[in-house]
Amino acid sequence: MIATPMSQLCRSADSRPQYEICVKGHLAPHWSHWFEGFAIALKDNGETLLSGPVVDQAALYGVLIKVRDLGLPLVSVMLTQTKKSDKGEQP
Repeated sequence: MIATPMSQLCRSADSRPQYEICVKGHLAPHWSHWFEGFAIALKDNGETLLSGPVVDQAALYGVLIKVRDLGLPLVSVMLTQTKKSDKGEQP
């Protein structure tokens, strides 16, 4: 069995994939802690945009389960660029 170096297992916040999750309804800002530190932005159309980094797919599913548990209708889930790639090249 080949061991994976710890440096590859623990990604820095700058290298984690960023996601935007849009739900119907407005959430109060205090829910950010429950959503693992995701930023909460209220949209004028009555939707809430949750955005932030996730460690892996399991963490993403965990956030989506919380959306489900609150009974919030899911509008979209979008992968955005990582912070690291945002600082670098432009097309």
